[in-house]
Amino acid sequence: MQTALAAQGCRLSVLGRAVCPVLARHRNSCIGESGPASNFQRLRRRQAAAISSSRPAAAVRVMASAAAGSKGKALISVSDKTNLDTLAKGLADMGYEIVSTGGSATAIEKAGVAVKRVEELTGFPEMLDGRVKTLHPGVHGGILARRDLPEHMAAIAEHSITPIDIVIVNLYPFRQTVTAATQPSYEVAVENIDIGGPAMIRAAAKNHEHVTVVVDPSDYAPLLERLGGAAEDAAALAFRKRCAWKAFQHCATYDSTVAEWLWGAVGEGPAPEMSVPMKLAQGLRYGENPHQSAAYYTDSSLAEHGMGGVGAAVQHYGKEMSYNNYLDADAAYSAACDFAEPTCVIVKHTNPCGVASKDDLLEAYRLAVRADPISAFGGIVAFNRPVDADMAREIREFRSPTDGETRMFYEIVIAPSYTPEGLEVLKGKSKMLRILEAPPRAPSGRSLRQVASGWLQQEADSLKPDAIEFTCASEKQPTPQQLEDLKFAWLCVKHVKSNAITVAKDGKLLGMGSGQPNRVKSVQIALEKAGEEVKGSVLASDAFFPFTWNDSVEIACKAGVAAIVHPGGSVRDADAVECCNKYGVVLLTTGVRHFKH
Repeated sequence: MQTALAAQGCRLSVLGRAVCPVLARHRNSCIGESGPASNFQRLRRRQAAAISSSRPAAAVRVMASAAAGSKGKALISVSDKTNLDTLAKGLADMGYEIVSTGGSATAIEKAGVAVKRVEELTGFPEMLDGRVKTLHPGVHGGILARRDLPEHMAAIAEHSITPIDIVIVNLYPFRQTVTAATQPSYEVAVENIDIGGPAMIRAAAKNHEHVTVVVDPSDYAPLLERLGGAAEDAAALAFRKRCAWKAFQHCATYDSTVAEWLWGAVGEGPAPEMSVPMKLAQGLRYGENPHQSAAYYTDSSLAEHGMGGVGAAVQHYGKEMSYNNYLDADAAYSAACDFAEPTCVIVKHTNPCGVASKDDLLEAYRLAVRADPISAFGGIVAFNRPVDADMAREIREFRSPTDGETRMFYEIVIAPSYTPEGLEVLKGKSKMLRILEAPPRAPSGRSLRQVASGWLQQEADSLKPDAIEFTCASEKQPTPQQLEDLKFAWLCVKHVKSNAITVAKDGKLLGMGSGQPNRVKSVQIALEKAGEEVKGSVLASDAFFPFTWNDSVEIACKAGVAAIVHPGGSVRDADAVECCNKYGVVLLTTGVRHFKH
């Protein structure tokens, strides 16, 4: 018996301090480095007897009857009371005795199901405004006792503790509280941090060999189905193990949310430690390539609450999204939402191959396709305005500018909304077309990117041309139209992979060069794509030009570019200025770089 009590003392020692002040006060003197364990055990038995004698007679009778007659004991303490009545009735019909707390007990009583209050189980009233109600050996002893160890069962029997076989708990709505439209005070938020709930969940999950823990109302039906089985089997144990995993993950997500909120309230700069809770949205057929497995998770962190973007998209039509679809859709929609004017962006392999901003969204779409119709075929089309029936018909019927006959094919169309008519028209284009609706989101918030054995965090590149000072470094000054074109090209270039070059004119992208190991090659590709339209156009570079003569700047000037914008900052900036002056080309600097690796 001493061994059994010592084992229980290890599991319940902290909780014992909360309710056994005499034991807590004398523990060190009883079991010091040289103190005999038997002294501690005798004190514990005397204290247990004192607690037992102080319990109301009704509570003793409840425990006796539960041990003798019921199929088992189920403890229910939930904030989310979805389907609680169905669960309680199902458990009661199977012969389980139900013990509950506060509002959960009241709801169960209203459902016409017999329920015992947790105070009757512990012989101790709720206190400290409900902060302490389940933190008691009468609860945790019943949860943590191993049924396969006779000494455990003897130990709880000695203290009139009956086993608890099922624990149904979900936690205070902390996330809902701190993300409410009206922000709570710091004190209110703190009071919504659950303590007893996670303790019970973790205890039950640890003892899942013998106890079933459920934290999600969607698991109530499977629980009742398992409990209704004829006998214990491998499937029942597997179910408890899966519930235990879910319980620990539930607590981990909850704690991550509390920690994130608290750091936001008291911390500055990057948090010394960070957990990002994620929820599986869907398994994917494969990753970037068929031999790579993949899945899509939504980010459940507070930083992403209500932020919009592809992660919050609704798919109205088409086959399921792929790994590459998500990457391309995010690139396209982030770029489209970065523009204030009605804009269409077409992306291929995460790079914009067509961009146009016009008062007429139909015209913006046509110009975006014409920028590079070969690349646009099979690409992703993104709009920053609603798609109506006229726009949908244009997308469905538009012919490739390369031959005037082939209908353009796209993987995805994404927009902030669709009219009912527009959605129906667009569905008629192709069964392969995925139609996504997503809340607008320009680049914002934090960006996380994985490297081997680590993660990189940075703020999203949310800087727009209006927040940048464009300084003229050349003798020739830009016209108002050229300045607008330069700002447009500059906004485009931040969404192109480095080394990035864009050539634009009149609110439309004419050509772009991306991802080349050297900048001059990107310039050559962008100029080639622009073709004859390069005359009088503008060129933007995401970083400074390291070389000028017979290199990037001079090649652009000779091709007919009328104005150039780059960050500046090279030791050879003077060469770029001299070259532009020689060819009569406008040169602006921004002092801001837009690398996108």
